[in-house]
Amino acid sequence: MPDVQANGIELYHETLGDPAGPPLLLVMGLGAQLIDWPQEFCEQLAGRGFFVVRFDNRDSGLSASRPEWGVPDVRAIVAGDRSTVPYLLADLARDAAGLLDALGLRRAHVVGASMGGMIAQQLTIDHPERVASLCSIMSTTGERSVGRATPEAAAVLGRPPARDRATAVAAAVSAARIVGSPGFPAPEDELLRRAEAKYDRAYNPLGTLRQYAAIIASPDRTAGLRGVTAPTVVVHGADDPLITVTGGEATADAVPGAELVVIDGMGHDLPRALWPRIIDAIAANALRAAVH
Repeated sequence: MPDVQANGIELYHETLGDPAGPPLLLVMGLGAQLIDWPQEFCEQLAGRGFFVVRFDNRDSGLSASRPEWGVPDVRAIVAGDRSTVPYLLADLARDAAGLLDALGLRRAHVVGASMGGMIAQQLTIDHPERVASLCSIMSTTGERSVGRATPEAAAVLGRPPARDRATAVAAAVSAARIVGSPGFPAPEDELLRRAEAKYDRAYNPLGTLRQYAAIIASPDRTAGLRGVTAPTVVVHGADDPLITVTGGEATADAVPGAELVVIDGMGHDLPRALWPRIIDAIAANALRAAVH
């Protein structure tokens, strides 16, 4: 069954590849769904021998999204009042650990993108025995002075929820173009197809707001990252406007022995042309774990 109970909530997941292979857990970002890990990207990882697990975080996709989690007051949270914060990144990390438990996986290579990178970092800090290797993609440490979005990219996060499908799809395409890779622009029809698929599968702007509240209310992970012993690679676009490259640099600086891969022309997405380079980085880092 694709739905499992993990950390007391229902998570939707899919698997790909040989179950006898080394498990690789993919963690996606803010408002993202498991389909934001492209099917062909996952197939190529499975082709490297990994047993690939991708899932919807709580409050996204087909995973649990509960009314009792409420409506966070972002302005109050920024000002220091966290009474409306329903959960933190640490809770999302516990969800991921619970998913591994539900699947009978003792530990996995963990790959996270954007907020997923934050969750993957927190999982590695809080549950080090579950993480064979860590790959943090286009993410940051939680230190507020690094990885700051450009004004244009930040404005994307502040857009009001769409009232209908056409508006939501158009907004998603526009946002993808603003934060995407200037050196590897996606074709317009591909952006449209992805936006339509995401809306039709699940549209949950309130869930995205709660995830955003978790990000801004969670503490800086820098001190915790200094204690990480799992082999770590940090992949970041030199031209990422949403989480600028200083976020990736700070992550690599914090983790002892981490490798930093900065890719010119890459923004805040996973361009098809860069899949071989990203997958190579994931696989090489996992190999470091095998001999670690």
